[in-house]
Amino acid sequence: EAYAAHRARRDALTRTVRDLGATPVASAPAYALPFPVPDTAAAVRLAAELEDRVAGVYSDLVRAAEGPLRQEAAVALREAAVRAGRWRGGSVAFPGLAERPGPTGS
Repeated sequence: EAYAAHRARRDALTRTVRDLGATPVASAPAYALPFPVPDTAAAVRLAAELEDRVAGVYSDLVRAAEGPLRQEAAVALREAAVRAGRWRGGSVAFPGLAERPGPTGS
């Protein structure tokens, strides 16, 4: 179900990029995993991590976009946050908003 949702979002984003006059960049053929995935528990952690990362990207789009595109990004952010919460077994206060260190590293 999550895979189908991601594919549908990818296709919609591809159309949006084209409609805006740009050329979408193809996905990489493979990605380095953020940690080893030797068992089911690690696979579940990976699923939550990937949804968190997707939520972060949609959060950036919410901040940068306007109108219908911003609304669509907010819906996608919410969907990714819900999926992450399901994988993790709980939600976070502000999904998609990563803690970023300040200029002094604090």
